[in-house]
Amino acid sequence: MRIGFTLPQFGAMARQAEQVPEFARQAELLGADSLWVGDRLLAPVRPTVGYAGTDTIPPEFNSRLDPFALMTIAATVTDRPLIGSNVLNAPWYPPALLERSLTTIDLLSNGRLLAGLGIGWSPEEYRTVGIPMDQRGARLDECLEALDSLWTANPAEYQGRYWTVPATRAALRPARQPRPPVYLGGWAPAALNRVARRADGWLPVTVPGAGAFDASAVNGPLARIRDLAEEYGRDPGAIDTVLRVNPTATASLDDIVTTIARTGKETDIGHVFVDLMYIAGDVDHALELAEKVLSAAR
Repeated sequence: MRIGFTLPQFGAMARQAEQVPEFARQAELLGADSLWVGDRLLAPVRPTVGYAGTDTIPPEFNSRLDPFALMTIAATVTDRPLIGSNVLNAPWYPPALLERSLTTIDLLSNGRLLAGLGIGWSPEEYRTVGIPMDQRGARLDECLEALDSLWTANPAEYQGRYWTVPATRAALRPARQPRPPVYLGGWAPAALNRVARRADGWLPVTVPGAGAFDASAVNGPLARIRDLAEEYGRDPGAIDTVLRVNPTATASLDDIVTTIARTGKETDIGHVFVDLMYIAGDVDHALELAEKVLSAAR
């Protein structure tokens, strides 16, 4: 099982931004296989939609660091771990800007970027970036098409309903050819269909501390993705999965390790990462937890 961890990005750890490089270096030395970021812009005082099915926003989101900057730091101070996003809210970003940032990170990391993209859930965040939320699925589809052109064609060009890339020279190529792998999050039927149709992988989540691990909650949607992929003429086995292990604040180390072990035994997933946001009080604590998880789970 490959095991990764989130970088210090939210909550108390966001106030220790100067320690991000050392966290990434030490996590690599401990044996972490991947380092991850999320993408939060606001912590609305009166949210229209709360987080993860609630009507509130976690206080950890009150302090937040930029995902592109953190991925860049991790890319430059490590040599081995994958640098992943779970997820960047792609509809917020014009595809040409997103491509430029992701290509830069991929080159800095010598091809270690895993570009995880999604559509988000916060109406307030969408209003802040000036993008209609009801267009988010269509904008993601167009973004994926534009990224493909920018990464693989020269000149590159894209004309869609929402995004346009005029014909442009695009000589700089990512280190990973023909492009960085693109993984997509989401559980809705449209999201699973999009994964099956055009993604390199899927990004599900499980929550230790909120109940026992339920393999069917992952295996069922993954089977649906594979069935759809076959209908689209794709190799179902070529679609990878990375599971986000997102413990509650009350989850124990045993809860986390048991979830990782059961994932390995009861699913086809061979790569997980542990979100440290709720369970680490500071960067030192995050490294201590990472060491304990790696020691216990391997």
